[in-house]
Amino acid sequence: MSPVDRSTLPATGPSGILHFPSIERTTLANGLEVRAIAHRTVPVVCAVLMVRGGTAADPADRPGLAAFMADLLDEGSAGRSALDVADALARFGADFDVDVGSDAIVISLTTLTRFLEPALALVAEMVLSPNLAEPDIERVRKLRLERLQQLRDHAPALADRAFMRLLYGEHPYGHLGLGTEAALKVVSADEVRRFHRGAFVPASATLVIAGDADPAVLTAAAESAFGGWRAQADGAFVNHEAGRQPPPAAPDRRLTFVSRAGSAQSELRIGHVCASRSTPDYHALLLLNMILGGQFVSRVNMNLRQDKGYTYGVRTGFDLRRGIGPFALQTSVDTAVTAPAVREALRELSEIRDARPTTADELSLACASVTRGYPRGFETAQQLARGGAQLALHELSDTFFEEFVPRVEAISLADVHRVARDYLDPARMATLVVGDLERAAPALSEFLGEPLVMAAV
Repeated sequence: MSPVDRSTLPATGPSGILHFPSIERTTLANGLEVRAIAHRTVPVVCAVLMVRGGTAADPADRPGLAAFMADLLDEGSAGRSALDVADALARFGADFDVDVGSDAIVISLTTLTRFLEPALALVAEMVLSPNLAEPDIERVRKLRLERLQQLRDHAPALADRAFMRLLYGEHPYGHLGLGTEAALKVVSADEVRRFHRGAFVPASATLVIAGDADPAVLTAAAESAFGGWRAQADGAFVNHEAGRQPPPAAPDRRLTFVSRAGSAQSELRIGHVCASRSTPDYHALLLLNMILGGQFVSRVNMNLRQDKGYTYGVRTGFDLRRGIGPFALQTSVDTAVTAPAVREALRELSEIRDARPTTADELSLACASVTRGYPRGFETAQQLARGGAQLALHELSDTFFEEFVPRVEAISLADVHRVARDYLDPARMATLVVGDLERAAPALSEFLGEPLVMAAV
């Protein structure tokens, strides 16, 4: 047996080729788009219903209503109790999940292929005919209020909520899914029901089914379950494209505090409104972020954690949405080093634009980090269905996933330099600190100006 040479890293080969299955599209008479994907590996089918709107569709005076309503979908339907529905799902060996994002409500079902039709019919019943009964609404309201109260003591949650409010103000992206205590306390059962009827409109939805059956069989099951779905005339008006409204101008002040007297740490958020998912620079931004703060060996983490010892970890991210989403750097540091940590973070954000642009080695590592394991994200029916829903939500081509690796590998240093200059502007970035105002603000004010003090939301 020949010895293994462990003195050098193994040579890397070419990236694997991803063959995303073909997508068969059909639009039902009621306007619901159905996308079917055959995936013949195991006898499992996954259906993902994507309804555009999400938290951005919340009424201005009822932040959190979309997620509140979605939280009730598994609390019983068509007169059946929550226990009855849960028992029915269990009999099908099914997994049911609801996720509410900024731009969509996503309902997913995974079940054995032989139970596709009855399981999908059950999900259609849950989604289209939920009980939304008073006792369930009050119980879920109480649970969500308790969660909001708990988060008042959780600095990262306070920072996330306050940062969105700081960047977006009254824009539909200016709040998170839980909403506010004030809105949650006053929303009525009738408002929940009317919002449900307005939000669930077939023409604003896409159903993606992937699994062990012919596309024609999958489409027929969708037709059987959802063909009778009709928009309700008495539903509340819901703007399914609310997130695409233009964002507000950058905040007037560069420094904002949510004061927590005596806090041992400062929770930091630095960033600005940046770009949408439709940007043609999507792939270049992915690589830029990996280099800047998207992996352990990124610039900000190697600086603030490894070199300075200010934090256990720091990361950056472009949250690219249907509308203009934010760029943010986030971390937590000891109160005593708040100012130097912010100064170093802003320096990194500035230098990657011009003084210290991306190197060839950094680009090569970022490209490998993004592409080498990419095909693993499309191995199961669940992954394919969710991928198909993302294509629908962001209006991407059916070949997007197959083209992803070649397009990433084609990104040049010049491309990364350009997007760093075009999409990052430290001079207009807002810095939010959740921490001790008296101890941390004076040093920060020396280079960011006097702080605005924001109440916790």
